[in-house]
Amino acid sequence: MRSRAIDRPAGSTTSPGPTTPRRGGWLRTVARIALGAALLFAGISHLTVARSEFRAQVPAWVPLDEDFVVLASGVVEIALGAGLVALPRHRVLIGCLTAAFFVAVFPGNVSQWLTQTSAFGLDTDRARFIRLFFQPLLVLSALWSTGVIGRRRTPR
Repeated sequence: MRSRAIDRPAGSTTSPGPTTPRRGGWLRTVARIALGAALLFAGISHLTVARSEFRAQVPAWVPLDEDFVVLASGVVEIALGAGLVALPRHRVLIGCLTAAFFVAVFPGNVSQWLTQTSAFGLDTDRARFIRLFFQPLLVLSALWSTGVIGRRRTPR
């Protein structure tokens, strides 16, 4: 049986694991916290000042009350944002959940474009169409900043 000490760099006193810092980890951390802060802001906005703007984005085919959808998605955004900021040990799980959330709300963005619904300054078909390309970037940001993708694998 091989000793774990052999796998560690010289002078290292910690065992390798999900909380062990990696090269470039600070950039992921900054991105994760920034994404978390953005989600916290958006979630709070869902519940307060931008509630009517968010209601305009709920597709007509969603079989739930628009206000309920806005409030529920706001609560989810607050929870995800808080998790990204405050729970680094669970970042991989929260990153996956955040990416799934961004995928789940994408049909609302498509609906906003197809139905020509203006909200958040997106008052042209071109602006609404361009916005569609930012959603995959949010998904990738959630996955990359939490270490789900883009990590170098070390041989065992």
